Amino acid sequence: MLYISLRQYEYVCAIGRHGSLSATALNLNVSQPALSNALTRVESHLGYPLFIRRRGAAMALTPQGRKFIKQAEEVLAQAAQLETPNLAVKGASHIRLGMFTDLAPFHLAPALQQLRTALPEVAVSYRVEPFERLLSGLTDGQIDIAITYDLTMDEGFVRRKLFDNRPFALMSPAHPLACARQVTLAEIAPYPLILSTEGLSAQHILGLFRRNGLHPTVAHRAVSLDLQRSLAAHGEGIGVSYADASNGDSFGDKPLVSLPVTNPDASEAVVLAHHGAGPMDTTVEIAERVLSDCLQAA
Repeated sequence: MLYISLRQYEYVCAIGRHGSLSATALNLNVSQPALSNALTRVESHLGYPLFIRRRGAAMALTPQGRKFIKQAEEVLAQAAQLETPNLAVKGASHIRLGMFTDLAPFHLAPALQQLRTALPEVAVSYRVEPFERLLSGLTDGQIDIAITYDLTMDEGFVRRKLFDNRPFALMSPAHPLACARQVTLAEIAPYPLILSTEGLSAQHILGLFRRNGLHPTVAHRAVSLDLQRSLAAHGEGIGVSYADASNGDSFGDKPLVSLPVTNPDASEAVVLAHHGAGPMDTTVEIAERVLSDCLQAA
């Protein structure tokens, strides 16, 4: 006798894919109580939890939950094939891409062009957000896939590494360090810093200094990369950012020098991420492969 219905399998897999009852209810057009009741019945029958539930946080899959959903998706696929042998799985008609703020000036346009070339029949929209909003968009189903740094993501997120980025020190050509070809955190630390107002980004950079026993002074918090470049070019301090500004002019035509920071522990992975362990929509899966090939080759 089967104690778990195909509908309950479907509900549990959808919760794993969308990361919350509210997002799943919206996508399946069913009530949250119906989803909650189905999940409770499945977990009660199995005798172990499939999700970690924390107040105010996304529902994260347990290791057992990941295994269950993988097997459940296979059951659902086989059932669909039995019902409709000639079934052709239709993918999404809309891809919602998210990208971290500092990465967008360098990678958003190429990513959009590659997606539109590979998927001409699919509408592509995007959101450029700081870390917290990207993660929130992924967990509540408002973003399908995101390109961001591998920071603060729990086990509910699936990540594919694209490349490593290292920070750069931005400064005026008149700065004492400007003649160097590269710099270390220890060399930067005595000078005032110009960091981003994006909280997690600034915390991460300051954390790099602290791990190396350094305690620099933050002189400015810039709301944009252009402002950070401008302040650095005008001699207000050293801007530290993972966005390579390259040597050239800042906003306002002031010369600017950009030097790589060589500390090995400063390198940070840029990843392609989605939320939920269940299989992705076919179109979204294709989009992931396209973006991975595009950005890994860049």
